[in-house]
Amino acid sequence: MPDIFDNINAHLLPALRTVLATAHRLDVAVGYFNLRGWDSLAPAVASFSGADAGCCRLIVGMQRPPDEVMRAAALLFLEQKPRT
Repeated sequence: MPDIFDNINAHLLPALRTVLATAHRLDVAVGYFNLRGWDSLAPAVASFSGADAGCCRLIVGMQRPPDEVMRAAALLFLEQKPRT
């Protein structure tokens, strides 16, 4: 089970620093990422080789709620439907 950090009860930065001290690669998916936070991680990631086996991959994004996806699809359908 992956760990979930909410920065209220479980803080991400200290856990990342602990793990990155012995890591050679970082793969992480987050909903939001404030670029100012990169300064806190850069020193730990700087030692990675940069090759596929020694890189940092950061995926940022949130999945849209199903009702929002359906609304967007319906609008697209209505816009493409020929008018009679």
